[in-house]
Amino acid sequence: MGSPALSGRNNGQRLGITDPISLSGPTEYDVIKTRELEKYLQDAGLYESQEEAVSREEVLGRLDQIVKIWVKTISRAKGLNEQLVQEANAKIFTFGSYRLGVHGPGADIDTLCVGPRHATREEDFFGELHKILSEMPEVSELHPVPDAHVPVMKFKFAGISIDLLYAKLSLWVIPEDLDISQDSILQNADEQTVRSLNGCRVTDRVLRLVPNIQSFRTTLRCMRFWAKRRGVYSNVSGFLGGINWALLVARICQLYPNALPNMLVSRFFRVFTRWRWPNPVMLCANEEGSLGLPVWDPRRNPKDRFHLMPIITPAYPCMNSSYNVSSSTLRIMTEEFQRGHDICEVMEENKADWDTLFEPYPFFEAYKNYLQTDITAENDDDLRNWKGWVESRLRQLTLKIERHTYNMLQCHPHPGDFSDKSRPFHHCYFMGLQRKQGVPASEGEQFDMRLTVDEFKRSVNMYTMRKRGMEIYVTHVKRRNIPNFVFPGGVRPSRASKMTWDSRRSLELKASDSTQVDRPFEATESLDGVEDRRKRRRIDYNANTTLRNGECLAAAHSQPVEVHEVSQISTTSSCSIKDVNSIPTSANNIENLADVSSQNNGDQAAAADTPSCKEAEKLAIQKILSGSYDSHKEFPCEPEELDDIDYTKQAIDFGATRQGIPMTSSVAKTSSVVVPMTSCNEARLTSRSYSNGGLEELEPAEVVALSSTGTTRAPVAERKPIIRLSFTSLGKAGKSS
Repeated sequence: MGSPALSGRNNGQRLGITDPISLSGPTEYDVIKTRELEKYLQDAGLYESQEEAVSREEVLGRLDQIVKIWVKTISRAKGLNEQLVQEANAKIFTFGSYRLGVHGPGADIDTLCVGPRHATREEDFFGELHKILSEMPEVSELHPVPDAHVPVMKFKFAGISIDLLYAKLSLWVIPEDLDISQDSILQNADEQTVRSLNGCRVTDRVLRLVPNIQSFRTTLRCMRFWAKRRGVYSNVSGFLGGINWALLVARICQLYPNALPNMLVSRFFRVFTRWRWPNPVMLCANEEGSLGLPVWDPRRNPKDRFHLMPIITPAYPCMNSSYNVSSSTLRIMTEEFQRGHDICEVMEENKADWDTLFEPYPFFEAYKNYLQTDITAENDDDLRNWKGWVESRLRQLTLKIERHTYNMLQCHPHPGDFSDKSRPFHHCYFMGLQRKQGVPASEGEQFDMRLTVDEFKRSVNMYTMRKRGMEIYVTHVKRRNIPNFVFPGGVRPSRASKMTWDSRRSLELKASDSTQVDRPFEATESLDGVEDRRKRRRIDYNANTTLRNGECLAAAHSQPVEVHEVSQISTTSSCSIKDVNSIPTSANNIENLADVSSQNNGDQAAAADTPSCKEAEKLAIQKILSGSYDSHKEFPCEPEELDDIDYTKQAIDFGATRQGIPMTSSVAKTSSVVVPMTSCNEARLTSRSYSNGGLEELEPAEVVALSSTGTTRAPVAERKPIIRLSFTSLGKAGKSS
């Protein structure tokens, strides 16, 4: 279902809201490393076989026939004349990883059914079409989710997983050559239709905004694989999902239009290591549109000012696709970007390889303390529904822990789930916990999380479709007590495993610290010293400071996207916003990179990554991010997703409370969880309370209104802590867990 117009290279054109950072073409080294990368991805099993590709096409063709028969059936049942019945039509579109061309074996296909105005969602799509599918032998695991943020029907057709959305247009007849990229298609559309159409519209727009689709696809496939290996691929957990990674990679492709995937991967980490969030990532200027639909604009919408990592969709209505990101998950991703950048730097010296970059994150070795959340049900259907609901609420547990401990605990949610095969209808989730780095431990204090966990469980148990047997349990576990079923093959790995990049760097940093203690006044520019400073900067990362000092490219809202020939890199870049009513239409200066030419011969390209050119790139990135944007200032940073409960009335010293007792779903059986943890800054985002069945949600959830007082909350240091901290009793808690 691709378009010939989307293929090929757009040399000589500017795509994006700024000029490219570099027009350098590939060196011989880039060509070799790109071939190695493509082979690595193939060996990793990321490409489907030809047989599976043909099978997917056949399933999509069959599904298209089914919806055409369905719409004619309901048209006749509604009493339409025979001519309208014969003209009645519905059409299937694809989006997501399949449409982008980066799906792997066994991946589901995100599909959209577009129907006429008389084919309703509730009665016809979830009624008649559901009935037709349920009677087909090829269809299995049919699961409608009509109340999701993006209503969806999930099922398997001939063994291939399908997520089917529905969009009801205001047309009596759906033409076979319908172009859903036109904004007029949204005329008189309801909210569910706008959200459902957004996936297709965004996907197609992304493919039109990248200079080389093949390089984009290979790079995106690489970054998706990297994110899954490093545990930062999950929209519902507060990390980034498929559409988010696609938008980030597309932006890098715009900034380096002539680069091959090897260079694009390296520049991805280089750029986003230096990115100053909440600067938004935008592929084009936001379009106001003529339909009055809300678009992401922190100048006008107060709720948009609390987004920590805005990644803006390029199709109208433009919105933040990453509103789920919290301060904890942003900190984790920032550290992973830095790690990727460091490895790519070493790879250029042939001191590391692709295996090093793709090393799995050792989640169950990274922390000493974890929260384990178990859920159970009485049958598969109940477990599927219960699981979707709980997963949609798990992010609130992270937010509540950070809020109730005043950011003294940091949480690292694992993006996946685990199942104990010895227990039927069971799933569990884990969250790593640690004290905020750089905060000294106080003698005789402890974390007591009973109130926090009880409040979380109460919110989960409010599930309106909850049935008998749907239970949730939250337990504190020490690293040594992690159950074996979470490990591959059910076998706990030996602690004396092979040395990884992270463990080597940790030893080098410790050695560097020891050296600097012996020579406290000696300035060193060794790699270890640089890494030590980088680590300290990451430790001191504070999302509140980012919100106060964040610089934004939002001036591009009113700046038209120009696509023109580039004879040289322009001396203009991004805009600086002075006030809401005065938006510059031109961009600030961006420094021309050293000796970067649009002539991509080997000698010039070979010099493209010299130290001077790296410094020029750094300056170019800084100028792209230049310009102040006051919309992130002077607003109360209340966490909007959490209930306003007065916990100051519950300020108690729990130093002598029971420790290490598992927390069950019964409120009466609460217990303290004593763990050393850290806390990143509070995430102030909101999300719908219902899971959409795993689909990428592009529509920001409704946000609770801001406080009318306009006052800023008191600094953490001035507050009376709710929870006393004690790590002396941690050992006992670990034994009892």
